[in-house]
Amino acid sequence: MRRFTRTLAAAALTATIVAGTAGWASGDSQRPVTGSPAGTAAWVAEGLPDPAHMTPRHLASYIDGLGERERRRLLREHPGALGNLDGAPPALRYAANALTAQGRFGAGAQVLAYDPRGRGQAVLVLGDLAKAAHVAVIVPGSDTDADHLGPLLAKARALYEATGGAVTNGAAAGGEKAGGKRTDGKRTGDRPGGETAVVAWAGYTTPVGVGLDAATGKLAEAGAARLVRFTEGLRAVGAAEPALFCHSYGSVVCGLAARDVRATDLVAIASPGMRADDAAGLGTDARVWAAKDPDDWVDRVPNVEFAGLGHGADPASPAFGAHPVPAADAHGHDGYFAPGTSSLRAFAAIAEGAAR
Repeated sequence: MRRFTRTLAAAALTATIVAGTAGWASGDSQRPVTGSPAGTAAWVAEGLPDPAHMTPRHLASYIDGLGERERRRLLREHPGALGNLDGAPPALRYAANALTAQGRFGAGAQVLAYDPRGRGQAVLVLGDLAKAAHVAVIVPGSDTDADHLGPLLAKARALYEATGGAVTNGAAAGGEKAGGKRTDGKRTGDRPGGETAVVAWAGYTTPVGVGLDAATGKLAEAGAARLVRFTEGLRAVGAAEPALFCHSYGSVVCGLAARDVRATDLVAIASPGMRADDAAGLGTDARVWAAKDPDDWVDRVPNVEFAGLGHGADPASPAFGAHPVPAADAHGHDGYFAPGTSSLRAFAAIAEGAAR
């Protein structure tokens, strides 16, 4: 009887995913982009250190040991590799990606990573990542790639502004190159002890639509490895330990990364599950939070994991043990970052380290 029940639950899950609780939105099965950054082959061929065999900390030490002339040469001759090198200083990566992205993400955008392979991946920063007292990283769900950043950037802007930042131009503002300013006339980096940088992390291959990719962990596993290395890169350059805001399928990525990722907080938003039975099962020292609003369609996805389908327990259920984030005034699957909502106010408090 137990096997029959689990099989029935898996069948229900499959039917829900394939039919699409938000309407049919199936896409082709995706192959995750993994391994070293684009442009690494030419980098390694020149005898430069292979990122595949070095940690971000070791890469940071290598870059720190280079003279200014050699840095300029690498920027000129290897912008693709340098712009995606976890462990390289943010300013150097911004300059490299300005060359490879060529304004694709708007004037003044601070592009921390840009990889054109596959559907394309990009990581954009709001604020001064090098000096910020706090860092928030938003990990998105399905249908996010270099050509489809709109919803992710809207979330990042909303959180940045809720923590006191001011987006003034381009896709990302704040810091010297972006020319970001606060509305009171001060530079965004001038707020001592209170500055928060927000990272829009489209750094993994996401599912397309609501289909079997979204119901399985294949893409999340690849994304988790990339997220862990990304946070190691933040640590290597002295950035503040981040709080991770993980939306929808992105919460599956965060759940799989939790044991190895360095973060102050993990926030599961509109989550179909984190591949753990409860918060303790994530194996993290980070504070774990969860938000789900009353009319989010994800609430109709069965919280089971069977034969590779489904992502397990609901992080927003009391039994999971996560700290609840108020979300009663948010609407739908994508409304948690809407200005004025209690969920956005709570996210800002978490990002700034004020929530316990």
